[in-house]
Amino acid sequence: MKTVLTRPVAGQKAGTSGLRRQTRDFMVPGFLENYVQSILNGIGGAAGKTFVIGGDGRYFNQEAIQTILRMAAANGAEKMIVGQNGLLSTPAASHLIRLHGTDGGFILSASHNPGGIDADFGLKFNMPNGGPATEAVTDAIFAQTTNISEYYIAEAGDIDLATLGQTSLAAMQISVVDPVADYVALMQTLFDFDEIRVLFAGGFRMTFDAMHAVTGPYAKAVLEDMLGAAPGTVINGTPLPDFGGGHPDPNPIWAHELMGIMTGPGAPDFGAASDGDGDRNMIVGRGAYVTPSDSLAVIAANAHLAPAFADGVVGVARSMPTSGAVDRVAAAKGMDCFETPTGWKFFGSLLDAGKVRLCGEESAGTGADHLREKDGLWAVLIWLNIIAKTGKSVSELMTDHWAAYGRNYYTRHDYEAVESATAATLMQELEDRLPDLAGQGFAGLTVQSADVFAYDDPVDGSRTTGQGIRIRFDKDARAVLRLSGTGTKGATIRLYLERLETRGDKLHLDAQTALAEVIAATDEITGIAARTGRKGPDVRT
Repeated sequence: MKTVLTRPVAGQKAGTSGLRRQTRDFMVPGFLENYVQSILNGIGGAAGKTFVIGGDGRYFNQEAIQTILRMAAANGAEKMIVGQNGLLSTPAASHLIRLHGTDGGFILSASHNPGGIDADFGLKFNMPNGGPATEAVTDAIFAQTTNISEYYIAEAGDIDLATLGQTSLAAMQISVVDPVADYVALMQTLFDFDEIRVLFAGGFRMTFDAMHAVTGPYAKAVLEDMLGAAPGTVINGTPLPDFGGGHPDPNPIWAHELMGIMTGPGAPDFGAASDGDGDRNMIVGRGAYVTPSDSLAVIAANAHLAPAFADGVVGVARSMPTSGAVDRVAAAKGMDCFETPTGWKFFGSLLDAGKVRLCGEESAGTGADHLREKDGLWAVLIWLNIIAKTGKSVSELMTDHWAAYGRNYYTRHDYEAVESATAATLMQELEDRLPDLAGQGFAGLTVQSADVFAYDDPVDGSRTTGQGIRIRFDKDARAVLRLSGTGTKGATIRLYLERLETRGDKLHLDAQTALAEVIAATDEITGIAARTGRKGPDVRT
C-alpha cells in the first residue's frame, strides 16, 4: 500500500448524478484519487465492505476502474463486484447492489453527456439501497474534498476485467461478473415475455437505438435473443468510448437516426432509445413521439397489464418539472401522487417506504420499485407488454389516453452552455420578481401564482428548497425554469412549458403550436432569449 500526500480539492461537489467534469480533468494526476478517497472517507471508510463497480464504457472508464480497485484494496475493502470489461448500465449496477446486499457501488458515467478525451466523464456513489447518495452523504463527501490530505492506493498491476471469475488484489476479493445476465433475469420476473414473443412472432417490428452506449448488449440479449425481435432490431448496439461521435441523449434531436426511421417510409411499429448509461428512454410510435410525461402517464394507466403490477399500484411520483399528466391518472384510479424535486434519491425515499411503485422525471427517466434508479430498457419492456396485451399501436394508445384523461401539451426548451454568471443573474432577478407577477397578464395569459419550489419529504421530514421556479397561468398552463447541473461547460437553463387540453377536437395539435401562448408569455416574463443572446432554444423536445 502506498500513502500519497495530496492537497484539498475544494469545490468538487457532486450533485444528484455524481461529479461530472471534462474527461481531461479526471485524468489529471490526483484528481480522481482525491475524489475517490473523499467518497470513501465520506461514507465512513471502506474497511470490511463490499462494493459494485462499473460504468458506461466511455473514454477512461477502464483506467478509472483500475484506480478505484487499487484504492478500495488499500482502504481495506473486502470485495469488489465488477462488470466484465468494466461495463455496467446504471440500472444493472443498482440491481447488483440490491441483489448482493452490498455496501453501495461506484458508477462511472456522465449519463447522456458526450464521451471521449475531449468530452465528459463522471463518477457517482450509490447507496446500499441501490439509489443515488443522499444529500447527507454528498455533503459529507464534499466536506472531505475541502480538507483531504492523503489518499491510499495499492501498488499493484491492472486486474484482468475481460475474464469472468474470481481474482484478488492484495487481501481484497474481486468478482468479475456478466454485466447483463442478472439484469435480464430480473426483467423476466416483471413482464410477460411469452406474450411479447407472440407479438414479435406475429410480425410486429421495432427499432431500438442504443446510441453506441451501454444498453446495446442488454437490448440485444432481451429483444433479439429472448423475445424474438428480428436481427438488426437493435441499431448502434456496440458501446464505444466516444459513443460513435454522437450525443447519447434519447430525444428527437440527438436520436435523429431513429426519428428518421420512425417517420420514414416503411417505418416499424415501435421505436425506442436509451442514453449513455442506460437509465433514460425515449418511446416513439410510427410517426408518433411520446413525451416522457405522457409515457409515465400511460404506464401508470396500464401498469396492471404487466405481471409486476398485477396487484395494483399504491402510488406514483413525478419530479416537479414533469407534466401533471400522471396526476390525472392517479386521481382517477385512486393512487397517491407525489411531486418531488428532480433527482432519483427523492423517489428512493418513497419507494423504500412503500408509498409509491412508479416514478418518472422530466429528463426521460422512468422506473419502478424493482430498482432505486430510473431504467431505460424497463420502460421499453413495459410499453411492449402494454402493446402486446391491448393489441393497440402507440398512436392508438395515446389517442385513447388523451380522450380519457385530457392531454397535457408539454415541451422542454434548453438554452445550453449559457455563461454561468448570466444564467445565475437571470434566475435570481426572476426570483426577486415572483411576488409581483400574480395577476399580471402576458401574451394573453394571466399569472395566477409564482414561487420557488420546496419539498417536504413525507418519509423523513427533511425539507429541500430552491428546486426551480414555477409560474402558473390561467387556462391550465404552467412554466418551470431550472438551472441544470448535468453539463460541464457553462450553465444550461431548462424551460418546461405545459398546458392541459380536454376539448376533443384540440387533442392532436403540434405541441409547439398548442403551447404558443405559454411560450410567448414565458419569454415576455423572463426575456430569456434576449438575455442569453440566442434566437431561440438550442434544443426543443
